[in-house]
Amino acid sequence: MEEPCTPQPHPVDQRPAWGALLLLGAQHVLVMYTGSIAVPLLFGAATHLSHATVTLLIDADLLVAGVVTLLQSVGVGRVLGVRLPIVAGAGFSAVSPMILIAQQYGMAAVYGAMLAGGVFGVLVAAPFARLVRYFPPLVGGTVITVIGLSLLGVGTQMVAGDDPSAPAYAAPVRLLLAGGVLALIVVVMRLSRGFLGQVAVLVGLVAGTVAAVLLGQAHFSEAAGASWVGLPEPFHFGAPHFPVAAVVSMCVVMLVIFTESTASMLAVAEMTDRSLTTGDLARGLAADGLSGVLGGVMNSFPDTVFGENLGLVEMTRVRSRWVTAVAGALLIVLGCVPRLGSLVAMLPDPVVGAAALVMFAMVAGVGIRILRHVDFEGTSNLLIVAVSLVAGMVPVTAPHIYDRLPAGARIVFGSAITCTAVCAFGLNLLFNHVPRRRTGHRTAP
Repeated sequence: MEEPCTPQPHPVDQRPAWGALLLLGAQHVLVMYTGSIAVPLLFGAATHLSHATVTLLIDADLLVAGVVTLLQSVGVGRVLGVRLPIVAGAGFSAVSPMILIAQQYGMAAVYGAMLAGGVFGVLVAAPFARLVRYFPPLVGGTVITVIGLSLLGVGTQMVAGDDPSAPAYAAPVRLLLAGGVLALIVVVMRLSRGFLGQVAVLVGLVAGTVAAVLLGQAHFSEAAGASWVGLPEPFHFGAPHFPVAAVVSMCVVMLVIFTESTASMLAVAEMTDRSLTTGDLARGLAADGLSGVLGGVMNSFPDTVFGENLGLVEMTRVRSRWVTAVAGALLIVLGCVPRLGSLVAMLPDPVVGAAALVMFAMVAGVGIRILRHVDFEGTSNLLIVAVSLVAGMVPVTAPHIYDRLPAGARIVFGSAITCTAVCAFGLNLLFNHVPRRRTGHRTAP
């Protein structure tokens, strides 16, 4: 008598062997690490914070990102977490509003407003999730495409440098390192079909770092000065303040983050062949809202789904959420062990930038693939995509074009992702959901 076959769990729920799990999780961390710490570095520079304070922000950022990544991957009952292979990290949507709040009201108001915005996000997560029908492939594909395209400049800047007048800008050795990493990733992906192909980005990062050390382009001595163990200090800037204008700004930012995360979660669900219910989406958005609460307490930043890791899932086809759960655990360790975090932060920019360029381009490719499901014949959908792309790429090609607008307008128009999301969402409503008025003219008999 034949024994009944045990149904195989969905690939999202399967757990690889522990060795593979650790390596794949570490690959996710290395891919997103530099992009994640870029947010506190940028914010710290704009608000003239000391090096010690910026280090605290980085540790807090990694700790909160790790907690939210764990929640998104593993989930907490019917309350938190989308249970998909997602890595969360500090997005750039909140940086400009936070800088403006810091300049006008002070640092205590920044984190008071973030705390209030996080509570708002947790409360509106379920109602926002019910709007998922207004995020068809037309909207989601356009937003995901612009996420990838808008970040290409960040990767290029990491490879070449951020100061065109500097002697080392786009130096041949930097371009050689980046080109070598790109070529190695492609070769490993082409020649290996097994586990080695799944960790191709990790292979490129390790080999590129070794090459950079040999060429004198990487130095890790400064990491020795960091402490081994340390937790970020809650409410480092004092008791939080809640100016009304600052709170409203951060609530708007949270809605923008929800729009971005909704598109990303729908994209991951499609990549992994996992159906995404309204409840799943609500739990995922609630975790994003919780990141604002934790960020307000721990001096961090609101988190969103990281595009680099979305591209990594597409590239490696490793769909297990337990891989990203391990990545979340590693981020928590990095946040609590400043010396390890400092060591990873010193990976050479050209090497990390080359890997990031691949991931960002993969994200854009995912968005284009999603747009394949859109019906362009006899509709205005092509116009919607075109105008949304224009709206999103303008602040990328001309970063200072909206500097003279009021602060509230800069929150929307100054971010490529925000601008695209608002434009695609609004135009989709206008053309595909609002009924057209009849002219009232009769056809002649």
